[in-house]
Amino acid sequence: MTTIFAFDTATSFGAVCAATPGRRARAARAGDLLEAVDRLVADPAALEGIVVGRGPGSFTSIRIGLATARSLALALGVPVAGASTLDAYDGATPVIDARRGEVFTTGLLAARPCACRPEELDVDGLALVGDGAIRYRAIFEACGATVAADDDPAHLPDALLLIERAGSFGAAELVEPLYVREPDAKASR
Repeated sequence: MTTIFAFDTATSFGAVCAATPGRRARAARAGDLLEAVDRLVADPAALEGIVVGRGPGSFTSIRIGLATARSLALALGVPVAGASTLDAYDGATPVIDARRGEVFTTGLLAARPCACRPEELDVDGLALVGDGAIRYRAIFEACGATVAADDDPAHLPDALLLIERAGSFGAAELVEPLYVREPDAKASR
């Protein structure tokens, strides 16, 4: 059986991880990702591939995830594939907290992931999941959406879905972050 390790660090939920077949772990902070690797992968040399969530989400957390994927891939000599963090949800529309009073989502305003204000979305009759759905629950529910209880596991990205929905495996450096807006930090002149 092929052993694939997958993880996502782009949301406020920290690091969500999985290894085939069907094992899951979670770390409270993206920086604690390697602890979750230790819990899931008895023998890292047995890994045959890595899947990493590319975002959208927190700029720093996405960078932590990509750097970890690249480091592990180079050390173990395995290929890497990427998938959108938005692809790690099933059964409802994902809404990720983008900070600055915005959310990341896809399919509601555009076919591609975008950042927008929660009140700009037409969510009437939709079920929403993700940390953005929790944060802006009052706005979304006032607009006719359903948001599961804060502690519902549906709000967590599912790393096993990342494996199912990942792109092609290849060299680690080919997996690029999915940023949908400019970073907060700007180079000084």
